[in-house]
Amino acid sequence: MNTRRSFIKALTLSASLAAMGSVSTLAHAADTIKVGVLHSLSGTMAISETALKNVALMAIDEINAAGGVMGKQLEPVVVDPASNWPLFAEKARQLLSQDKVAVTFGCWTSVSRKSVNPVFKELNGLLFYPVQYEGEELEKNVFYTGAAPNQQAIPAVEYLMSKDGGEAKRFVLLGTDYVYPRTTNKILRAFLHSKGVKDEDIMEEYTPFGHSDYQTIIANIKKFAAAGKKTAVVSTINGDSNVPFYKELGNAGLKATDVPVVAFSVGEEELRGVDAKPLVGHLAAWNYFMSVKNPTNAAFIKKYQDWAKKNGVPNADTVVTNDPMEATYVGIYMWKQAVEQAKTTDVDAVIKALGGQTFKAPSGFTLTMDKTNHHLHKPVLIGEVRADGQFSTVWKTKEPIRAQPWSPYIAGNEGKQKL
Repeated sequence: MNTRRSFIKALTLSASLAAMGSVSTLAHAADTIKVGVLHSLSGTMAISETALKNVALMAIDEINAAGGVMGKQLEPVVVDPASNWPLFAEKARQLLSQDKVAVTFGCWTSVSRKSVNPVFKELNGLLFYPVQYEGEELEKNVFYTGAAPNQQAIPAVEYLMSKDGGEAKRFVLLGTDYVYPRTTNKILRAFLHSKGVKDEDIMEEYTPFGHSDYQTIIANIKKFAAAGKKTAVVSTINGDSNVPFYKELGNAGLKATDVPVVAFSVGEEELRGVDAKPLVGHLAAWNYFMSVKNPTNAAFIKKYQDWAKKNGVPNADTVVTNDPMEATYVGIYMWKQAVEQAKTTDVDAVIKALGGQTFKAPSGFTLTMDKTNHHLHKPVLIGEVRADGQFSTVWKTKEPIRAQPWSPYIAGNEGKQKL
């Protein structure tokens, strides 16, 4: 009998110790706030996305060093969806269901974002998406810190048509074959029609992800440009295909003075792997350039360079900053501010608190999260490639521009600007 009683006592004691253990584990877990980082660290998009993972970790380190969020340290959970679109959805589900992250910073391509959108909706997660995109979307669970078409694509083409931009009359719309280039080019074609440009003066061409042979396409561009009207190329090529495209542009001797190329997905990071000398004068449209001179940007660049060296980033001596990195950094701080205002990481409360948040960005502008459409008000900058792979700003807006997620150049979009 005594043996049985002792056994029951021991069992009760071990059960209560186990319970205490699990309570202390929970308490430890509750001391941190988990943050998801969902970027391709391998595959065709790693050339662009790895730096976004890096800058997210830098911002998290910086916030933790300053006391965290509501007194709790942020704990990053980094996953690699490997440029594989269905895998993005699986990894998003893992972050939300298993890792229980409070927020996720991630995605580059629109196909990856569209792959994860249903998961964030179903599980009521929160995603910050940091890259310019095609618009035509407004999700309750997503905040878009990159540009909508009216904050990048439309102003870039307007610039090409202007006196300063060379008064282009013919346009080559060249992109990677997926939703962002195709939708952006649908908007641009409608915009060009509104300016009197006819279909015979528009050439549209797409290549698959990872495409590497641009000889034929560049020969076709040369032929199209030989018709006697000033021609410009609008490039929505994404990922590592940009390296062979720009190399071939250089080999073919297609100079910016003959046929300027304006790119929407090429920044300082993508030009690191290319000899930029033959590309001098070609253009990119963004909302930030590393070359922008102001104290906030100088501090941002130095912090990233120091962090890269300290954390053993490959080629740390030559790291650069770029627009989607700035958008990632701004998004993380706006989320932090919204959590502190809401006094909780509860997704619905944070979504409510995010509208109207402001942040002094490295671009030199104070950016505002729109109260109704989940997009940032952003300045537009057009830059020319320099021999060192940086950009000289040749045109910019005076003030940040409010995003139009639903393009006025697509029929049926009237009255769709808010959630």
